[in-house]
Amino acid sequence: MEFTETIFAWGHENIRAVHKTTLEFSKESWLSRKGDCIIAVSAEKAVADLSPEFKENLRKENARIVILINVGEVVEVVNAFGSPRLILAHPTDIVVRKSDYVCSRTLAVQADKAAYDLSRKLVEKMRNPKQKVKITLTVKV
Repeated sequence: MEFTETIFAWGHENIRAVHKTTLEFSKESWLSRKGDCIIAVSAEKAVADLSPEFKENLRKENARIVILINVGEVVEVVNAFGSPRLILAHPTDIVVRKSDYVCSRTLAVQADKAAYDLSRKLVEKMRNPKQKVKITLTVKV
């Protein structure tokens, strides 16, 4: 079975995408140069806003998640895993991690990519504040 959530967000001039272990989407509209894992701002949803059904399935043992990031004609795919330990309660953030670390902001663990691994073509497009970003989260159980 598959469960999907779609989130729209925006680019920002301070997007650097150089963090080597995480990537993040934020509902916040501002971004300092220190936010080197943030790849989109003004997101419509954070982990707390995901549907109860989506969260329930993401917390299943061996749940897989595919994260599609569409920026114009550039598409990036990130594969990761859910976990029964996920809290999914943060009101502003969605964080995808290469590690197994879990906090209220964590959407997925054991990801195959972090911000640093994203194509530089995608990152360059995301530095435009007028660039709309479509994020599709699909949980497979």
